[in-house]
Amino acid sequence: MYAVIESGGKQYKVSEGTVLKVEKLEAAAGDRLVIDKVLMINDENGNVKVGNPLVNNARVEVEVMEQGRNKKVVVFKYKRRKNYRKKQGHRQPFTRLKVLTIEA
Repeated sequence: MYAVIESGGKQYKVSEGTVLKVEKLEAAAGDRLVIDKVLMINDENGNVKVGNPLVNNARVEVEVMEQGRNKKVVVFKYKRRKNYRKKQGHRQPFTRLKVLTIEA
């Protein structure tokens, strides 16, 4: 059984036991969350439910494993012959989730 969920404006294909990295959610490590933005569900029998845009009464229960930040991305701006250089760094925060159950 798998489902397609939406979190942080992105879509993820998940099944039970899947560990995924999503945009930062306001929750502490060890918390359990319910994601009800389920776009599609495929059960064990191969039956597919596609939402319009969401599947009714479907939910995915997840556990927050950790809050963290990705590797640094260097943003370097440069204009030739103008003595203009600007170096910046950015670390995007993320939340690592583990899928516990999928309910249709």
